[in-house]
Amino acid sequence: MPVKYPFGIDDGCGAPQFSRMFNCTTDLFFQTPSGTYKVQSIDYDKKTMVIYDPSMSTCSILQPHHDFVMSDVQYAIIPPSPDTVFALLNCSIDSPVLNHYKSLCFNFSGHSCDELYGSCTAFRLFHLLHYTSVYGVDGLKGVGPLDWLYGIKLSYSVPDTGCDLCAKSGGTCGYDVETQGMVCICSNTLNSTRVCAAGSVAGFTGESHALSPLIQTFVLLLVVVYCLIPNGYVVCL
Repeated sequence: MPVKYPFGIDDGCGAPQFSRMFNCTTDLFFQTPSGTYKVQSIDYDKKTMVIYDPSMSTCSILQPHHDFVMSDVQYAIIPPSPDTVFALLNCSIDSPVLNHYKSLCFNFSGHSCDELYGSCTAFRLFHLLHYTSVYGVDGLKGVGPLDWLYGIKLSYSVPDTGCDLCAKSGGTCGYDVETQGMVCICSNTLNSTRVCAAGSVAGFTGESHALSPLIQTFVLLLVVVYCLIPNGYVVCL
């Protein structure tokens, strides 16, 4: 899975506010105070990311008690998306799932937590507090709980720091690890504050931008035409 701005693995890559939130061993993982969660997908156009908690209960399996916790910074800059629903199961003797109190249940696309109790065998026997999370709820009308999308979708936003201009110039957006200011990474040895100059991008071949011999000759003729040579000296007008 490609890791693009504003995310990054190493210091100086991506946007500084997302620094050290990801690690990449065999797969890409998102790190929070409660654990490490595999990233299932990232939509850079819609600015959303889906992660999965293996300790989360689903319609087919009831997991032991586990909390999903985000830091204050994470909750501020990459919170759960509006179409993600968290359901707490067996949270009290008045649990809406156990007692069918529909007024206390979630309601999305015609579904409620009462449907979880009736359709999911995993939710018919509780021992402790459990939780489940479903995303993309706006598109689940008429879809049963067994086929819901279980996971956590997060949404993020990035302030305009000029990254688009950097990318269009052939660079990669990053940041200065000391000042936290945005930099445009043009090559392994060259950084810029905004954009990459022609010929500075890693992998750039100067031949593609070099003037052809014919054009060079034409430019030289123009210079000669606009130059006078009084008293043996060249003076360009």
